[in-house]
Amino acid sequence: MIPIGAVIGWKFNHQSGMETRDGVITKFPNGIPSQADQDKWAKEYEEYVSANAYKEKRKSEYPSIEECVHAILDGELDALQAKRKIVKERHPKGGN
Repeated sequence: MIPIGAVIGWKFNHQSGMETRDGVITKFPNGIPSQADQDKWAKEYEEYVSANAYKEKRKSEYPSIEECVHAILDGELDALQAKRKIVKERHPKGGN
């Protein structure tokens, strides 16, 4: 289960006035939200994380900035694009 602190931090851009303790919201602007709202936000967060997981997977496998600079300077953009294409195919958008 995803910690509610991570959920509300994501949902409300880490605004001040929100606190959790032991997985329970203890402070929240204008009062503690209902469990139904918390469950809804948690589901939205899980969907967001799942839909964007490919980004982190790609990031760790893409050519480094240094490799990109060298490819540009050495006229090897086709090879660089081929490497990027392989990574994109391995980790498609929305894929797990």
